Amino acid sequence: MLADSDTRWKWGALTARRLAPGGSLDGYLLRGRATPTVRQLAEVGVRADALSEVTGAEFVAAAGRWRYDVVVLACVGGAVQAMLHGLGHAWARSPARPAVVTGYVGVVYEKLADGLLLRHGADLVLANSRHDAERFRAVYAGVGAPDGSVTQCALPFLGGEQYAGPSRQRPYTVVFAAQPSVPEGRADRAYLLERATRHARLHPGREVLIKLRSRPGEHTTHIEEHPYQKLAARIPGGLPSNCRLVYGHMGEVLGRTDLLVTVSSTAALESLHRTVPTAVLTDLGIREPLGNHHFLGSGCLASWDELDAGHLPAPDPQWTARQGVAADGAYEHAFDAARERLAELTARATLPPLAPYYTARTAPGYLPAILARHGFGPQGRPLPGRAAPAREENALHRATRSVLRDAARGAYRHGVQRVAPVIRRLGEL
Repeated sequence: MLADSDTRWKWGALTARRLAPGGSLDGYLLRGRATPTVRQLAEVGVRADALSEVTGAEFVAAAGRWRYDVVVLACVGGAVQAMLHGLGHAWARSPARPAVVTGYVGVVYEKLADGLLLRHGADLVLANSRHDAERFRAVYAGVGAPDGSVTQCALPFLGGEQYAGPSRQRPYTVVFAAQPSVPEGRADRAYLLERATRHARLHPGREVLIKLRSRPGEHTTHIEEHPYQKLAARIPGGLPSNCRLVYGHMGEVLGRTDLLVTVSSTAALESLHRTVPTAVLTDLGIREPLGNHHFLGSGCLASWDELDAGHLPAPDPQWTARQGVAADGAYEHAFDAARERLAELTARATLPPLAPYYTARTAPGYLPAILARHGFGPQGRPLPGRAAPAREENALHRATRSVLRDAARGAYRHGVQRVAPVIRRLGEL
């Protein structure tokens, strides 16, 4: 399984376990600015039998030596497309190859066509719900591409005990599930934090938790230009005593949650699956860039004013069923079709060559740049010097390389969080 960030590691590792229960799992981390830390990987709760960090070209260069039955590509669309072309070139003369699986880590609310066409060519393109499966097939059919790879399943990390109502053993707990890039602006993020703290002050008997994805210095899929940790540090007098920042596994946090509040996080689907009351905020509008338009018809849309007044949204059962989060036992069979399809593919002596929709003929002005970004030429061949085998390193070399890489990532983060906002402000003068 190849992953390029913490959230995609979570999706990829758990998908692999759902597709092949009891099978071994070798994990590869795609080297880049969002490569997850050991803590982030541990937070997912799924251990790989082997783990290594590679470039895209190194990953493909090793493909000829693999003895895998299945390869899960848990990456952003451009990386998936590059791997499909790279693997296709590497396996061009192979009598057999593994089945290739890819999909989405959560709610698909933007770049539907772009992301889907970048994933076309995998043997299985997993759709997390009936709603997504219908949309995915429509996109592929719309460009005349085969849509047989689209396979309906569900998000692999749903589960846990159903919500049984407020507990007498702890305070009523409200969790605000923050997102790294939604909303993006400082004013909007400060507003959401202020409303969460105001809710804590209005309800001193409640506990309000600000659930964050990463600790300071860690990277996620998106760089946070305005981390909530820094915004919280600027609140006059600090956070109320019944309001605090928390980290950790979302499933464990949901185990003590009485109301989940978010803008559009996938955590809302986890919460709905466990029948925890869930609110998708409308304070900043219902807008495509925020992703909360995905929840139209869900019954979950609400504002902080309504929540402050005691409102508890009630989800629409038809909407949740279409989104694959209905808590009616159907989830236990959500991966049956994918497992059956995968078993049929791996039973074959050979599989046809990987055939992405994007080629030098269909996208000559788009594809080459995507491939080059990940170290491949126009035909999927690794660029000179990009797929060199890893050298033997002693402990000093490994430590030095790790320090330099962390320093480079820190410099990039500093540029995004500190330098870029200053330049933007100067440009507005």
